[in-house]
Amino acid sequence: MSKDESIRFAARYLEDLLSFFGINVAVTSTIDDEVIQLSVPSTSLNSLLIGRNADNLRALQHVVSMALISNGAEVTRVNVDVANYKRQRADRIAEKAEEWIAKVRQNGEPMEINLNAADRRVVHKVAQDYSDIETHSEGEGRERKLIISKIATE
Repeated sequence: MSKDESIRFAARYLEDLLSFFGINVAVTSTIDDEVIQLSVPSTSLNSLLIGRNADNLRALQHVVSMALISNGAEVTRVNVDVANYKRQRADRIAEKAEEWIAKVRQNGEPMEINLNAADRRVVHKVAQDYSDIETHSEGEGRERKLIISKIATE
C-alpha cells in the first residue's frame, strides 16, 4: 500500500472504528515526518476517546497502526488527536519547557523531569533553540526521565 493509500486507509479505518461508538465524524488526515496525523473533531464523547492520561488515544493509535501493518502499508506510524487535545497539551508543555530552561540557565543546576515520550519530544524540540542547553532522556519504560542541563563551557 503506497503512502497516499496508507493515509486514506488510516483515516477510513479510524472513522469506521469510531462509528462503533456512535461517533460519525469525518477524520482529517495529513502526513508529517513519516507519521500519519489523524484529527478527530470535537464531539460529546471527547473524554471517552481521550481517556485517562490519554490512554484511549494511545490505544486508538495502536489499533490503527496494527491495521496498517497487517495490510502492508508503506507508512505505519500514527498520531491520533481528538479536539486538538494533543496540540493544546504540547503548547502547555512547550511553555513549561521555557520556564524549566530559564531556571536551569539561571542556577546552572540540571533538572530531572518525569514526562511521557510525547512530552519529552516537545521539550527536546524547544531546547534545540538554546545553544547553551542540552537535553537527554535516562531510564527505561515508565521510569524514563528527561534531563535538562547547561552545556559545560571551558
